[in-house]
Amino acid sequence: MGFIKAIKRFDLQYDVKLSTYAVPYILGEIKKFIRDDGIIKVSRSIKELNMKISRLEEEHLRKTGQNITLQELEKELKIDKEEIVAAIEARTPVESIYKDESQNDDKNSALINKIPATENEENAVINRLTINQLIQNLEPKERQIIILRFYRNKTQSQVGETLGISQVQVSRIEKNILNKMKMKLEA
Repeated sequence: MGFIKAIKRFDLQYDVKLSTYAVPYILGEIKKFIRDDGIIKVSRSIKELNMKISRLEEEHLRKTGQNITLQELEKELKIDKEEIVAAIEARTPVESIYKDESQNDDKNSALINKIPATENEENAVINRLTINQLIQNLEPKERQIIILRFYRNKTQSQVGETLGISQVQVSRIEKNILNKMKMKLEA
């Protein structure tokens, strides 16, 4: 983006090479990206206030060996407590429901996996398991047709080309398979 901005604003009358002219624009865009990159966008003024607070916290800890209080920050920065608290909260990382919560090798330890399933989700899981079982009980050619059609989203013509049969044959076989699966479900 910096290079594009430099090209747009470059004028041959500057008596400078484009590369020399573009460097500040490119550096500016890189700094902007690093500064603004994050899940939640925080204003530059809050980020600058955050840096001041961090410096004051470090200095105070180094001088006194204790953490600085909110009142001391307010007195030093001459800013309302609410603004200081907002700046401090802005540097807190965002929590994600997909973040791994465990300290061990449990792969399902994200918070989203700990949210109880609703009845609809339970029914969906049961339906998927039932359908998978029905598919496993099909003949290999029938199974291949169902997988290509409904899991790989192939058209009947594409399935026919893959298997070396016509689209009409795929349609008939598919209809028979689905009827067979339906009867097994109703039994």
